[in-house]
Amino acid sequence: MPPGHLDAAGCNVPADRVLDAMTAHLRRERERGGYAAVPDLTAARTALAALVDPALVDPALVDPALVDPAQSGSLQVALLESGTAAMAALLGGWRLGPGSRVGCARTEYGGTLMLLRRLAVQRGWRLVELPVDGDARIDPDGVRARLASGLDLVVVSHVGSHHGVVQPAAELAVLCRAAGVPFVLDVCQSLGHVEVRGIGATAYVGTSRKWLAGPRGVGFLLVPELSPAMDAPAPTLSGHVWEGPGWERGEVAPVEGAARFESSEGPIAARAGLAAAVEELYALGPSAVHAHLAELGRAARALLDGVGGWRVAEPLDEPSALVTLAPPPGDSAERAAARAAESSLLVGVVPAARAPLHLREPVLRVSPPPGTSLDTLRALAGILAAA
Repeated sequence: MPPGHLDAAGCNVPADRVLDAMTAHLRRERERGGYAAVPDLTAARTALAALVDPALVDPALVDPALVDPAQSGSLQVALLESGTAAMAALLGGWRLGPGSRVGCARTEYGGTLMLLRRLAVQRGWRLVELPVDGDARIDPDGVRARLASGLDLVVVSHVGSHHGVVQPAAELAVLCRAAGVPFVLDVCQSLGHVEVRGIGATAYVGTSRKWLAGPRGVGFLLVPELSPAMDAPAPTLSGHVWEGPGWERGEVAPVEGAARFESSEGPIAARAGLAAAVEELYALGPSAVHAHLAELGRAARALLDGVGGWRVAEPLDEPSALVTLAPPPGDSAERAAARAAESSLLVGVVPAARAPLHLREPVLRVSPPPGTSLDTLRALAGILAAA
């Protein structure tokens, strides 16, 4: 672990096996040609899917109590270039008619809000706000009421980019299933960080570079079961086929599975790196990593809250390692991050645009990767206190 790295929520530190997998693939491309060197990622896709669907995991690795018997064991995976691209592919191709009501919270990620608002204008959708409590946690009773009033789709970020509160995704998924409403869960900040297995969402959107500690340039969709309403926003020769008498009159139809969302072209070496990152997570043990990160988050909040007037935004015992702090009068997240950098500490600054309905000013984001020492967190506390 490079000393002073406290930005896992931005770009985590890949393991040696990730770097080795990427460079080995690039060598194969140089020696054999890019298309001849395409790796078989079948096992990696299954392992990635197993991080959300416990039915796909060896029972020796997963507590049987987490397994939902109603879930199938064939979750579909599509690899794209980022979590943002994956969300755009999923929602951009979703066949919801004019007047459809889409629920999302005011804590939603700014990029997803941009996408939803543009789709709402273009397609006549109506965005419905999901209520949150004083901790910015989505209120299940409020969601139940919104569902009773009529929703056609619900989109939620499991853990926000700007706020380390873990949303009650499993409870929300149960409510949506009971109402027959699709539930899309953004796990960009949660997969590899907090427990995601067994939630039972309609679709999951994730990324490689954060808590999975993979490379940049890879995002993914995980879909337990594709409905006729789910298609890519634009057809491709790798994801669609001609049906009917010739291309002049034939119809364009998606191929089976999530491959309809995926391009055959892409950063293949980065995909090989993601595969190695998922192997690394399993080698460490996902549950052990989750527990370790939760402890790091609690330690960081205890050390940093109140220091130099900085205040932690999440409950101090929140089971996540994504910690955000609001600045005291006369200081700012940008200045604090610059002071930290002078001491070789890397922290994040979250601009208000990242959550425009929730943030009023930029916040400092501290997200320690596994293995972070308490001395590193104490050093950051000293920098905040000395301002």
